[in-house]
Amino acid sequence: MLVDSHAHLEMPQFEEDLPQVLQRARDWGIRAIVTCGTHLQDSRRAVDLAAEHPEVFASVGIHPHEANTFSPDTLASLKDLALHPKVVAIGEMGLDFYRELSPRKVQIEAFRAQIRLAKEMGKPVIVHAREAQSTVLKILEEEGGGEVRGVLHCFSGNTAMATKCLDMGLFISIPGVITFKNSAQLRNVVLHVPLDRLLLETDSPFLAPIPFRGKRNEPAFLRYTAQKVAKVLKVTVEEVAERTTRNAMSLFGLALDGELEPGRGSQGGCPWPRP
Repeated sequence: MLVDSHAHLEMPQFEEDLPQVLQRARDWGIRAIVTCGTHLQDSRRAVDLAAEHPEVFASVGIHPHEANTFSPDTLASLKDLALHPKVVAIGEMGLDFYRELSPRKVQIEAFRAQIRLAKEMGKPVIVHAREAQSTVLKILEEEGGGEVRGVLHCFSGNTAMATKCLDMGLFISIPGVITFKNSAQLRNVVLHVPLDRLLLETDSPFLAPIPFRGKRNEPAFLRYTAQKVAKVLKVTVEEVAERTTRNAMSLFGLALDGELEPGRGSQGGCPWPRP
């Protein structure tokens, strides 16, 4: 069984066939999916989906690309949404100095405010960091004071960055990018990070793994990421699945036993080919 720790099922790419997407995920043993809001409307939709589907959980937040939409009213709305029992984190939040679709100062203000909200609500953070890793960690340290739990999603840093994240108690989430030929740095990170600090994600509908690169990603494809991580670590896929699922349960407070039915055909074991 696997947990997709970061997806965007609330996005328009899934409007026409979400029931089929969720069924394929169940068929391939995806036990739970955390769907992450990127702005207020998306966050509301994420909460609605979590309320409708037992295997879906929500995170609510403002992505750095959407930081221009952030205001005190937005923060109050996020706080109200975060009271829902299926909301397990605050985010996707963070900094993106690569595309800079919002000014850096605005991104930083929105990021700091959401970290404070997460502390107030007692929830972990889901953090986006692109070309801004050192600034992200500095702000997490300043605002968190060692009290913030969370994950660097779709990790794109090097092993030095990974070490700093581990020292701060953060988890590191591995996307389908690890299946790409040019992902040597990410494979080195996986070798460097203890398995009990790794999460797996699709970032659906983005970043589909090989052999679906360039197509719409979906939670069922998480198995390819799990296979690659297992191959890099020279362990079984079952071990990767078990450990990363436990990590997700611990970070997000997911109570999966007895709540969600395993994917059909799993027979209590691994339903996909071993690497």
